[in-house]
Amino acid sequence: MFLKIENLSCHYGVIQALHNVSIEIEKKGIYAIIGANGAGKSSLISNSQMKRGGDKMLSKIVSNITPSATCELEGTVADLRHKGVDIIGMNAGEPDFQTPENIQRACEAAMAEGKTKYVNVPGIIEVREAIAKKLRRDNGVHYEPDQICVSTGAKQALNNAVLAVTNPGDEVIIPIPGWVSYVEIVKLVGGVPVCVECRPDYQLDLEKIEKAITPRTAAILINTPNNPTGAVYSRKSLEKLAELAAEHDFYIISDEVYEKLIYGDTKHECVASFSETAYEHTILINGMSKAYCMTGWRIGYTAAPKEIAQGINAIQGHTTSNSTTFVQWAAVEALENNDETIKAMVKEFSKRKDYAYGRLVRMEGIKCNNVDGAFYLLPDISYYFGKRYGEQQIRDSFDFCNYILNEAHVAIVPGAAFYAPNTVRIAYTNSMDKIVEGMNRIETALRKLK
Repeated sequence: MFLKIENLSCHYGVIQALHNVSIEIEKKGIYAIIGANGAGKSSLISNSQMKRGGDKMLSKIVSNITPSATCELEGTVADLRHKGVDIIGMNAGEPDFQTPENIQRACEAAMAEGKTKYVNVPGIIEVREAIAKKLRRDNGVHYEPDQICVSTGAKQALNNAVLAVTNPGDEVIIPIPGWVSYVEIVKLVGGVPVCVECRPDYQLDLEKIEKAITPRTAAILINTPNNPTGAVYSRKSLEKLAELAAEHDFYIISDEVYEKLIYGDTKHECVASFSETAYEHTILINGMSKAYCMTGWRIGYTAAPKEIAQGINAIQGHTTSNSTTFVQWAAVEALENNDETIKAMVKEFSKRKDYAYGRLVRMEGIKCNNVDGAFYLLPDISYYFGKRYGEQQIRDSFDFCNYILNEAHVAIVPGAAFYAPNTVRIAYTNSMDKIVEGMNRIETALRKLK
């Protein structure tokens, strides 16, 4: 089934509607944000508490969006660590490896050479040429530099793309489970998110997607490899999706930021490369954060048909203008000279994935798909719903994560934030020693639940 989401105040309410979970909740005041109190324990904050600033109401747009659960959890973990609590982080959506030294040196050299001024809104020609070269080499798709816009992270690139093709009231299809920000980005531009569940193996369900298409459909927003499922969409499914986009004349906004993080014989497929028609109906999103360990550098990009690219440039010209100039020069170095670094990182992630997956599937009541990409596992933990330890009762994935945080001192993310309410997201973006210890702590905590 699929669900059109309008004027819902938080992810959790959407999940109840999608899965018929009967939990009594306060209208427009659903508890979904993990925080920390003075005792170092996690707590929950009502969405309704965030709607008023002083004596003035926030705008309807702000009141209609839900803060990012992953970002909020990062703050909670930082607070607990500041209080001296030994937290093992298995929540972070970023590589634990340092940015390669050659990238750092390129940035330092750019600053020393005075490359610190404004540049063209879509980016310096050198980085756009490097991106175009990368797209030809890695993805088999040709873009001119004037079809590329470099932004302050892939998240801004996504916002630019959605705003460029979505009018108020237009619908944007979002396969779920999906990243926490997709629905909110659509809502920010006045669009209507239409969430469509994936198959049990987390591949696209093309039948459900086709049924969800209406005359108001402006786009579908896909992410492959996927956060949080780790699925890599098959060529067959993407070819069918491209056919639907051409038939019904909507855009495929393809977030490919995890494309380098692929395991085994699986291959990443770039939908824009399939045909001229697919190319004309696709907006590519990518960035430097995941593959090049540059999360804090904030640099991403779009590649799009020329008319869309011009619109994106206009949007960015009135928001952030150019992304940080000297970071763009670092990105040139990253794109041209880091293949071996990426291979070594992927090899290490693969070892961690195999270990974490093996531990999880041996824990009582846990069900988990193995994954082909990204750096997340999404185990089903619903076996523990209704169980308790002392005063702590597990009613949903938020309770489960709070319990694991408080009892095991391991940070993981509620699956409800990704529209997968029976699951939690576990990131293997920590050292192997920490992952081993984290799994030991989780297993010990689970044995206490009765």
